[in-house]
Amino acid sequence: MKKLPANVSADVWTGRTDHTQRRSSFRYHQIVENIELEQLTKYHAPTCAIVGFECEEGVRRNQGRLGAAKAPNAIRQALASLPWKLAEQQQLIDVGNVSCLDDALEKAQEELGQAVATLFSKSVTPIILGGGHETLYGHYIGVRAHIGKDATLGIINIDAHFDLRSYETQPSSGTMFRQILEQDHNSHYFVLGIQRFGNTQELFDKADELGVRYVYEEDMSDARMSEIASELNEFIERHDYVMLTLCTDVLNAAFAPGVSAPSPFGLSPATVRSLIRTVAAHKKTLSFDICEVNPVLDENGRTVKLGAYLTNEAIMGFLGGYSDDTST
Repeated sequence: MKKLPANVSADVWTGRTDHTQRRSSFRYHQIVENIELEQLTKYHAPTCAIVGFECEEGVRRNQGRLGAAKAPNAIRQALASLPWKLAEQQQLIDVGNVSCLDDALEKAQEELGQAVATLFSKSVTPIILGGGHETLYGHYIGVRAHIGKDATLGIINIDAHFDLRSYETQPSSGTMFRQILEQDHNSHYFVLGIQRFGNTQELFDKADELGVRYVYEEDMSDARMSEIASELNEFIERHDYVMLTLCTDVLNAAFAPGVSAPSPFGLSPATVRSLIRTVAAHKKTLSFDICEVNPVLDENGRTVKLGAYLTNEAIMGFLGGYSDDTST
């Protein structure tokens, strides 16, 4: 039996087994390969790598409700029994979790960045399971280390909130995008699902000052999704590389009650799925993270399960699972 990577218990990747040899019957837990990060060699086939970020210190600093640090293993467990729909050459690995010890958020973000950069160096696509949305900053550190300081980076965020608060006192789960935009003029920010009454006017003013592109939640109707997809593709084409982040509090609270800041008027799962498919399937998109799933606040595991399904959408998009049919 392979040694499990850091902080992933033996019962996480288990689930229903319909057949032990017929690949068309396989599920995630029969496909995933657990590997210590230090043991990785370069991959030549299309491969996604899961890395968790067991951290909620940024949420605590942002005065949010705690519990998101338990999400990485919970999402893994929900992924475990999902059917695997890809061919044999397309692979999935798990390199374990980066954990935030005590209140050392900045150190943990650096460690996550190093892990993400290592995954890129092995030619695999990072799939990061947060954690609070402070996960994004560690994700960004790894992406920027990989692409260099001169490449243009488009950051696409599916979120109800701008997360552009001041970090003068200390960084939190509400400051990351301001940190990036004020310190890295080759990065640009597009956020979809913004709640008109989920952000103060000061944050809207800061978004305009920093040149943030955003779409209100109320403007993301089914009738507009084709237009929004065109806007996304135009934004992607203006950059050398793109990274994608999902804050699950963008979802309607009826579907995602287990988040720190539920959104009564949030997006539907189908809308978020469509956005993920559009972005993850693009050749310029490098990586994906999902944040703010909170198993402690969840009802009957609904948010965790939805988070797993949306993570699956990203993995399928990166590995070409929808190359023949992107309409469903």
